[in-house]
Amino acid sequence: MPITKVCFRILLLLFINANYIFAAAINVKNNETSQYSLVHIGVVLDLDSPMGSMADLCINMALSDFYLEHPNYRTRLHLHTKDAKGLLNTNIAALELLKNGEVQGILGPQGPTEDKFVAELGGKFHIPVISFTTSSTLPSEQNRYFVSMTPNDSYQAQALAAICEGYEWPEVVILYEDTDYGYQFLSHLNKAFHDVEIGMPYMSSISISSEDNQILKEFNKLKEKQTRVFLVHMNASLGHRLFVLAKKEGMMTEGYVWIITDYLSNFLNSMDFVARDSMEGVLGIRPYVSRSEKLDRFHERWQRNMVTKKSAGSIRDFNVYGLWVYDTVCSLAIAAEKIGPVNSSLLYVSTSKNGIDNTNLKISAFGPKLLTELSNTKFRGLSGDFQLINGQLKPPAFEIFNVIGTGEKTVGFWRPDRGISRELSPTGERTYSTSTKNLKNVLWPGDSVTQPKGWAILAAGKLRVGVPVKNGFREFVNVTIDPATNRTIATGFSIDIFMATLPWLPSPINYEFYHYNNDANLSYDGMLHCIPQMFDMVVGDTTIWAPRAKYVDFSLPYSEPGVILVVKNMKPFDMWIFIKPLRWDLWLAIILASILMGIVLRLLERRVRNTNEESIQPRQERLRMIYWSPIVVLAFPERNMVANSWSIFVLVFWLFMAFILMQSYTANLSAILTVDQLKFAFSEDYYVGYQDGSFMKEFLKEHLHIDESRLKSYSSVEEYHDAMSRGSKRGGIDAIFDEIPYMKILLKKYDSQYKMVGPMYRTNGFGFAFPVDSPLTSYFSRAILAVSEGSNMTSIEQTNFGPGDSSEDPLSSTVSPQNSSLTFYNFGGLFIIVGSVTLFALFCSETSVGRKFTALSALYSQMCFSFIYSKFCSRHDDGEESHESIQNVAGHTSSEGRDVSIVEEPPNRGEEEICESDQQNESDFAEVELTSINEEMKS
Repeated sequence: MPITKVCFRILLLLFINANYIFAAAINVKNNETSQYSLVHIGVVLDLDSPMGSMADLCINMALSDFYLEHPNYRTRLHLHTKDAKGLLNTNIAALELLKNGEVQGILGPQGPTEDKFVAELGGKFHIPVISFTTSSTLPSEQNRYFVSMTPNDSYQAQALAAICEGYEWPEVVILYEDTDYGYQFLSHLNKAFHDVEIGMPYMSSISISSEDNQILKEFNKLKEKQTRVFLVHMNASLGHRLFVLAKKEGMMTEGYVWIITDYLSNFLNSMDFVARDSMEGVLGIRPYVSRSEKLDRFHERWQRNMVTKKSAGSIRDFNVYGLWVYDTVCSLAIAAEKIGPVNSSLLYVSTSKNGIDNTNLKISAFGPKLLTELSNTKFRGLSGDFQLINGQLKPPAFEIFNVIGTGEKTVGFWRPDRGISRELSPTGERTYSTSTKNLKNVLWPGDSVTQPKGWAILAAGKLRVGVPVKNGFREFVNVTIDPATNRTIATGFSIDIFMATLPWLPSPINYEFYHYNNDANLSYDGMLHCIPQMFDMVVGDTTIWAPRAKYVDFSLPYSEPGVILVVKNMKPFDMWIFIKPLRWDLWLAIILASILMGIVLRLLERRVRNTNEESIQPRQERLRMIYWSPIVVLAFPERNMVANSWSIFVLVFWLFMAFILMQSYTANLSAILTVDQLKFAFSEDYYVGYQDGSFMKEFLKEHLHIDESRLKSYSSVEEYHDAMSRGSKRGGIDAIFDEIPYMKILLKKYDSQYKMVGPMYRTNGFGFAFPVDSPLTSYFSRAILAVSEGSNMTSIEQTNFGPGDSSEDPLSSTVSPQNSSLTFYNFGGLFIIVGSVTLFALFCSETSVGRKFTALSALYSQMCFSFIYSKFCSRHDDGEESHESIQNVAGHTSSEGRDVSIVEEPPNRGEEEICESDQQNESDFAEVELTSINEEMKS
């Protein structure tokens, strides 16, 4: 009994003490409530979710920690928490807070798809709506009361683009959550990757409610793509399932690259072992939170509170979203304190202007002030520097990490102002870098330490290479089908180039040829349209043309570019071509001028005596040669043809004219032999040939405006030659328009019969064709560049086109070697004339008939000349007699006027004697010659 009484008394004392303490606490709370000005803030969370549970605990810890550090603040935040699950409940909870709670701000909601309606309510009633998670709604002029406590996603997209650029991945496949937030983030990625020229060939949207078989079906599509870099943007629950299924499908092996955004990476600590194990080798980014003493103390208190907290949505650890919630509450407390205590009657304004019938919903007058102070608040929080820029948190640095086992390894950082770096150091050069060489080593999927190249051949393991079956020009592609195995065997110039590029690719590939066009109608456009359904690439003499670039991509060209016109050579030169440079009137003028010049020189030289004893020519021979001096002086300029100074003066001008005529003759003859041969004009009923199946038909119609009725297609060199030989009048063609590589083959085979004329029309040559945005395009382009500049290019060309052929001289076949040299036939007429003259001279000199003919001709010529000369001398003598009589009269007159002695010269009669003796000698010589010839004829 005593023991019972003692226990009863102890319990009674404890009860009385507890009541006293409870009453005291109520008094203290009432005193505090009456002492501080309360700012009512609504909170909308899903308390059963990991995010809601974490946010609720962080909010309570932030309030207790902040006011414990700032006990002198005059204001206190008073929270009104609503537990809401789903979009509808969230909207109802927000309306109830506005209607009953009379809140001045709303914290939440926590989902990216649930804030649109709440943001509109905040704008209507001037109440700040503060989101601390990723959101599909962005602050703007229309949503000026919406505040996002997360950084703008455009910075994260820039970081992802910089990483892909640094690793030189040409394309990235995007897998994103099929929500408004997913589409919004996709727009940021599109812009960021476009700026760094990284392709996004495929984007897969996966719904949150998708079944596993739907996700597996999408994986089968991705495995058919060549791209092996996948960027995942989705929440933790969907990402958990995605990576487990990816590992099951063998897509977490060597060669694959997986990158995750902070939408998933911030919740890695909430995933189970199976999900984390399936993500080994994943590369991710997330906002970086620097370690601090304050953060360490918060972590210790977090762990203690997690033990006592009883919630179905409790999580193992907090993440950056929890830190943002903590800093958000602190920033609200600071902003409320800056405003200070406000009379409750001044918290709202009239709602009549807003058109709201429900009088319980009021427009806040405190909300705009709270928004202004919140935007100007700056402090150092748990997550780092807290500052709002245009209604969003200032972008932090992003941590680049690698998932290894159940943990993560930080490999580097990205900052908006400096790009990628190994360490986050405030010192160093402020230059933007996208180099990943300084990052720490990354363990890629499949436990590989080798950086994946980002693309791969199809799942079958062989590259399907399409080749055209051609009826002609098989020097480029020659396709045969093995009847035993039905395999396609391809050879030729284009195939050799393809084979030469393979060693230059970053990794070896397996390939197999597939032929196109087993019938007679080849269409290059049709073959290219089979990419990628039938072929992964096309190798052949496929011209790079702008209209084709709309549905395929081309590599760099490996052949000579250009389209040229080929025509038949003009009529071969005849033997009288040397006459053509001068017209008949000019030839006649030259002949007459030479004859007249000879006569003039003969008259000028008649008075000159041959006083030079060393002269090699006697006077009689020299006078005869004067007639030929205009021509002989050109051939023998060193001989003394003339002795009179006036004769030399005349010859100087004659030589000047003769040299001008010779130079003009030479230039005109050169033009006839070269330039004039390039002239070409279509006949009235012309036809033009082009290669069958090529792009030339459209090119000739669109660019050269040749009517389609004038075009004929051919498939081989032989068909071209046959059509050109017949000509348009006999059902053939007059000209060929085709690319230079084809025409070089034609000219090589039929060298002297054709030539290239006119301008070269620009095309881009032959190239390999690929699907649009294929990463193979850039790799083969680099390989073609290496092969083209290498030493093997010449040997490849000579192997397929014959010795002497090289693309280093693209117009080497435009001038025929036979056309560049003149033949004996070209000047046969000139040789005939010279030979005829030579034979005639021999006939006249060495035969009796010829000598008689020559003597008679000389006699008759001399008689004619003597008659003309005697008339001239008689007139000359009369003129001299009259001149002497005038001189005598003048001399007599002058002697009378002046005392000047005049010496009269005797009359010069020597010239008359010389003339008469010359005439007599020449006559005697002719008579002697004629007599000797007659005697020879008689004998």
